[in-house]
Amino acid sequence: MTVTGLGFPTVARPAGDAPKDGPLIDTYGRVATDLRVSLTDRCNLRCTYCMPAEGLDWLPGDALLSAAELGRLLHIAVTRLGVTNIRFTGGEPLVTRHLEEVITAAAALTPRPEITLTTNGIGLARRARGLKQAGLDRLNVSLDSVNAEHFARITRRDRLADVLAGLAAAKAAGLNPVKVNAVLDPVTGLDDAVELLRYCLDHGYQLRIIEQMPLDAGHSWRRGEAIDADQILRTLRSHFDLQPDPRPRGSAPAELWQVAAGPDHAAGTVGVIASVSHAFCSACDRTRLTADGQIRSCLFSQEETDLRGLLRGGADDDAVEAAWRGAMWAKPAGHGINDPDFVQPTRPMSAIGG
Repeated sequence: MTVTGLGFPTVARPAGDAPKDGPLIDTYGRVATDLRVSLTDRCNLRCTYCMPAEGLDWLPGDALLSAAELGRLLHIAVTRLGVTNIRFTGGEPLVTRHLEEVITAAAALTPRPEITLTTNGIGLARRARGLKQAGLDRLNVSLDSVNAEHFARITRRDRLADVLAGLAAAKAAGLNPVKVNAVLDPVTGLDDAVELLRYCLDHGYQLRIIEQMPLDAGHSWRRGEAIDADQILRTLRSHFDLQPDPRPRGSAPAELWQVAAGPDHAAGTVGVIASVSHAFCSACDRTRLTADGQIRSCLFSQEETDLRGLLRGGADDDAVEAAWRGAMWAKPAGHGINDPDFVQPTRPMSAIGG
């Protein structure tokens, strides 16, 4: 099946079990080559759209995959399942002590995958160079506002200066292109988007604005309160000259726009990830591993497949591979956010991984 455009795949699901070899495919013909690996559910920020001010009950240490267990699963993913891109996430992955060790192990795999990281940037300034030396190729930094007051209200922490220092250190270390991920606040977000884009253009970063999704711990997300892609683009066009990026989008979640240079900003690009209003599930190429060793075929899955239990129960690589293939074979057509019977996942984003 050739997947084109946006939305959901519509081909009939084939009968039978998952293939025993070849690419990591689902019944709609989508091939998962991008592995998202959550290293921890812990985070040192308390963003309003993610978790409560008091935090959450973290997973106990023995529930998390060890560096050795992670290394084994990464080896299976790359050498047996055809994964070509590995992105480490959290929670906040920089609070994981063995982050560099796991990156080094991933970089030693053959064929070598592209290795990326999504971080909030706290502590990045002192670790960027070491992450590059370990084998990290590039990273995304979550930053929802460059207004210090707005940042502190959204994250419940006064750490904007640390994040900006982390961005600069990442660029200096050669972790390029440095990308910025922004989830806009319902109240100040449109103003924040304009200032974020101007800041990123002038510093050589690539901004990606992401629609807020129903993944908060309190399940308080409301569609009418979130800023959608059309609002974002209308606002940006009132300040910048935007033209569609002519390059094929492929499986990338962001729709890219080229930004012409202006009197108060440089030229560059901006992306909008319209996960809710313009679903792109038909081109999804992701498989997800949680910090406690569960495979999720979709960010919004209600079901998980326990690879940690297999590892600790003495299963061989063939059994782990088969379980992983079975989980992805059963991947649904789409996330279902816009369905009337949609149910938000029990786990919040911090426990699933970005």
